[in-house]
Amino acid sequence: MKLLDARKDHYRKLAHEQGFRSRAAYKLKELNQSYRIIGPGFYVLDLGCAPGGWTQMAVKLAGNQGKVMGVDLSYVEEIPGAHIIRENIEDEHVVDEIMDYFERKVNAVVCDLSPKVSGNWSVDHAKQISLNYDCTKIMEKVLTHKGNAVFKVFDGEYSKEFKDYLKKKFARITVTKPKASRKQSSELYYVCLGFTG
Repeated sequence: MKLLDARKDHYRKLAHEQGFRSRAAYKLKELNQSYRIIGPGFYVLDLGCAPGGWTQMAVKLAGNQGKVMGVDLSYVEEIPGAHIIRENIEDEHVVDEIMDYFERKVNAVVCDLSPKVSGNWSVDHAKQISLNYDCTKIMEKVLTHKGNAVFKVFDGEYSKEFKDYLKKKFARITVTKPKASRKQSSELYYVCLGFTG
């Protein structure tokens, strides 16, 4: 077994053993250890949350004083400690439902979303970046001043433009790739700290 496969299997096995729905949960855990995106008592919004690994990890990180909501177009099985809604993030009316649930602005917005992948890289990349822009439209209305965010990005021709767009809204942006990501994957994570609006 190649080392790469062994590592991939390690996270999958860990997720299974610890009751997380996906190995992606460990990406958020690792990002959080490095950047403290989510703290105890935080209100957290997970956009594009299926199958729910990041939502589960957000519940764990925010603790029982926190509040977590996941939004996805796909059906997501209930997650203890989180409120899940089946909505399209491309539809801005979703903001009303988010604010009704939290009753105040959130401390963190996390987005680990992917479009339905077509296999055509430039199309998939463009669609993924477009979905991230949809997430920022929601984020701008619901994230508190000095709040944090993280976006998965399919790295490609529009990545820099998206990063520059985020730079205008946050005190600090870091581009990183967690160990739990597959090495050959072109995904990067933009960690955004200190929302300035």
